[in-house]
Amino acid sequence: MNKTKKFDKQKVQKAVKMMLEGFGQDLNREGIKRTPERVAEFYEEMLSGYNEDIENLIPVHYQTEEHEEIVIVKDIPLYSMCEHHLLPFVGKAHIAYIPSDGKIIGLSKLARIVNVYAKRPQVQERLT
Repeated sequence: MNKTKKFDKQKVQKAVKMMLEGFGQDLNREGIKRTPERVAEFYEEMLSGYNEDIENLIPVHYQTEEHEEIVIVKDIPLYSMCEHHLLPFVGKAHIAYIPSDGKIIGLSKLARIVNVYAKRPQVQERLT
């Protein structure tokens, strides 16, 4: 698993302030005053995927009967952050698998795994 340092909200707020100043914005303007705080909160949520350990999300359930049918979960919404541009992107994921060796995973866990991977900076192609 890729380990990153803890999210530093104060550094992000400072960086956003610098960007706004670089854009020529008045940091005391009413519409801008809380922007650094709001942006830092947004990034903290959007990039929270490294706080989760995927291995803990995948409890495999065993069953006695064998299945050969494909299991499909479609239209799982995802929201992620492009690591090249630091811009959000959205999409839908579809997962299909055939249970083997009597092992299955809950459908809600598949959606949770998509969510954790999506909340890491990356390129869109990596999620495929």
